[in-house]
Amino acid sequence: MQLNLYRLWIFMTVIEEGGFSAAANKLYLSQPSVSNQVRQLEQALRTTLIDRSGARIRLTPEGEVLLEYAKRVFLLADEAVAAIRQVSGLQSGTLVAGGSTTVGTYLLPPLLAAFRAEHPGIDVGIFVGNAEQVEKRLVDGEVGVAVFAGVPRAPQLVSEPILEDRVVLITPPDHPLADSVKADPAQLAGERFLLREPGSSTRAVQEEALAGWGLAEATTSEIWGPETIKQSVAAGLGISLVSEHCVESELADRRLAVIDVAGAPEPRPIVLAHRRDRLLGPAEQEFIKLLRAVHTWPSHRGLRAV
Repeated sequence: MQLNLYRLWIFMTVIEEGGFSAAANKLYLSQPSVSNQVRQLEQALRTTLIDRSGARIRLTPEGEVLLEYAKRVFLLADEAVAAIRQVSGLQSGTLVAGGSTTVGTYLLPPLLAAFRAEHPGIDVGIFVGNAEQVEKRLVDGEVGVAVFAGVPRAPQLVSEPILEDRVVLITPPDHPLADSVKADPAQLAGERFLLREPGSSTRAVQEEALAGWGLAEATTSEIWGPETIKQSVAAGLGISLVSEHCVESELADRRLAVIDVAGAPEPRPIVLAHRRDRLLGPAEQEFIKLLRAVHTWPSHRGLRAV
């Protein structure tokens, strides 16, 4: 049995627009024509794809499965067009890289700047979110290549380590334990710990560190994003574990300080990832080569070593 792509496209439009009438308006077709095309698709598949019994349409379980595959089919078509346009020596095209919050904010910008210096015809962009958000974009095919602090778990992805990242316990510079030779975790018992939002790979490291220090019941507050955490620590709201790279400037000019704690977390891997079944375009392949050539974390002042 061959799947009719025209009918598949109409089916996707019905779901995206939320109904047959809205899809008909977008496609410049009559509503009966749209309904008929979806009905013929159901007949070909010998199943019901859309539950029409309520006030609003709903996908059946079979429809949900088909929708996921339909997205991949048309995404692959878009990838093919983009790849064809980029074949001519990377002279034109677009590269959008994803990054979990820390690496997306502090690692990707200098790397993409270096990439664009080599390939000025390629437009570049960055999608930044917590690890869960970036992983979803990667699985859904909205981003071709992404970099994570920690290893993504989705089975559709293949990943490889490129760097390491160490988390440090930051504090205002006037904290009694700031810059101490080695603090005992018990000395932190009365502190308020600022934690990243759920879904962040840094949040997992923070919780593991507190448990390892015997401080799982410590007072905590939830703060969204590393920049807000840095400002919160500087203002005296608490202390926090963050990537050493996101506080490079603040530590240099003494706006923040570090508490060296016994039993500090081990460095976590920085990994690049992409879908194992995705055909990467020339720009994505070239950017992966750049990522593999990085040997030290680039500074915000520029790319130090590749």
